[in-house]
Amino acid sequence: MISRDLPDPAATARLGAAIAKVCRAGDVVALLGGLGAGKTTLARSIIAALGHAGEVPSPSFAIIEIYEPPAVRLPVVHADFYRLGSAAETGELGLDEYRDGALLIAEWPEHAGGFAHEAGCLAIEITAPEGANANVRLALITAGAGWQDRLAGLDAVL
Repeated sequence: MISRDLPDPAATARLGAAIAKVCRAGDVVALLGGLGAGKTTLARSIIAALGHAGEVPSPSFAIIEIYEPPAVRLPVVHADFYRLGSAAETGELGLDEYRDGALLIAEWPEHAGGFAHEAGCLAIEITAPEGANANVRLALITAGAGWQDRLAGLDAVL
């Protein structure tokens, strides 16, 4: 596990860029944290660093937003599972079909049954330390087996 201070939005953008450099099709980046923790900000940073120049809307209401090459280096599925009533609803969304050959960035993955046990999962829990100013965050990064070789490189960049 790696712990990183994110003292400002620029630090979050740097973390997103570092993750984007090492992402592969089939990976999962699971973003955990409470409301307003910065999950969508980090997701936007990853997607922008993958090459997307346009707006990255929060998928809170659509649940799934898809980004395809050439706008991004690899296909990306950005999902926000906050509104799901149960993990069974992910099947109704056709998530497996969307994920095939794509990077999945999952906000609120615990509402979709989690992804933390997948070898290709990089789990990032974002918290706001008590007493810190409104922009300060802490990221706890845990890598699945498929990320172990890349985690060392990621740690070096951060």
